[in-house]
Amino acid sequence: MIRDAETLTQLTDTIARFVRERLVPAEQQVAETDTIPEDIVADMKAMGLFGLSIPEEYGGLGLTMEEEVLVAFELGRTSPAFRSLMGTNNGIGAQGILIDGSEEQKQKYVPPLATGDVIGAFCLTEPDVGSDSGAVKMRAQRDGDHYILNGTKRYITNGPRAGLFTVMARTNPDIQGGGGVTAFIVEGDTPGLSRGKADVKMGQKGAHTCDIIFDNCRVPAENIIGGKEGGGFKTAMKVLDRGRLHISAICVGVATRLIEDAVNFAAERKQFGKPIIEHQLIQAMLADSRAEMFAGRSMVLEAARSKDRGEKVSLDASCCKLFCSEMVGRVADRAVQIHGGAGYMADYAVERFYRDVRLFRIYEGTTQIQQIVIARELARQAGNS
Repeated sequence: MIRDAETLTQLTDTIARFVRERLVPAEQQVAETDTIPEDIVADMKAMGLFGLSIPEEYGGLGLTMEEEVLVAFELGRTSPAFRSLMGTNNGIGAQGILIDGSEEQKQKYVPPLATGDVIGAFCLTEPDVGSDSGAVKMRAQRDGDHYILNGTKRYITNGPRAGLFTVMARTNPDIQGGGGVTAFIVEGDTPGLSRGKADVKMGQKGAHTCDIIFDNCRVPAENIIGGKEGGGFKTAMKVLDRGRLHISAICVGVATRLIEDAVNFAAERKQFGKPIIEHQLIQAMLADSRAEMFAGRSMVLEAARSKDRGEKVSLDASCCKLFCSEMVGRVADRAVQIHGGAGYMADYAVERFYRDVRLFRIYEGTTQIQQIVIARELARQAGNS
């Protein structure tokens, strides 16, 4: 749902210009230093990018889902590291509190996330817990008006610099699966919380992850999201619909950038006496990439509009995540192929993007998890017919 087309156009145009003039020129520096310059972070805060999807009453821009994906299409046209820094505040770092948190929790914790003064993180994955997210082992034991948290969370996006964590921990070991899991808000300076060394990843330099370690970490009982034990897994699942649509839109944006780079290279590179863009096999790869990108864009927009209408979109969100994350991988592969030997060289952005986009098929639910979600929903619908 677009509330004011003129205002939205001004916003997307401003972000597109920021991406083109500030972020794209800094991509190589970020890749080489594994760090986003602080002046760029400051600009992102000033533009309100940390609060895009956070309601206005808590200091954000309050974008609808359709408006958010249109912005994400633009943000996707540069290194994913920039989006990763502010995306968690808009998504899994804040949405759990916004969806299921008390008004007091929202008033206390969400405004600093909206401004970017505090970076949020979401702690679900553990060393032995990934796709089976209901199998959380980390313990939270009641001790008076506090809970004592013990365990380790793994691959936590923005973990090294986050000041606020949404943490899933098992409060009832007698209940198997998600029913025994509770969601806690944990401040980054809480005694007993420590951070492992930053992970060395295949790609996405500048986007940092690490282990978050809880060793007798005392958290007030009032920091349970929603105030009741056992609702953590449901909270995590509610957050995923928006997150999957957002990541799908980023995949579309990256694919758009890759196609543009491939077209520009093919128009300049000559072989057999003419630009390679005039060779039919090159044209076929470009055409397939453009058609798949357009299909992904259309899927994401339709699902976003459905969400804004209040419809249940878990099935469609999984379809979008499945298709778009796989699609951008194919587009990246073709872009490298079109560049030929140059595509394997770090001098060209396609080499970096080829590694960066591989992660999209893993986080926010792997491709295989999306297939399971889709198939289960289809089976459920068949049973109800």
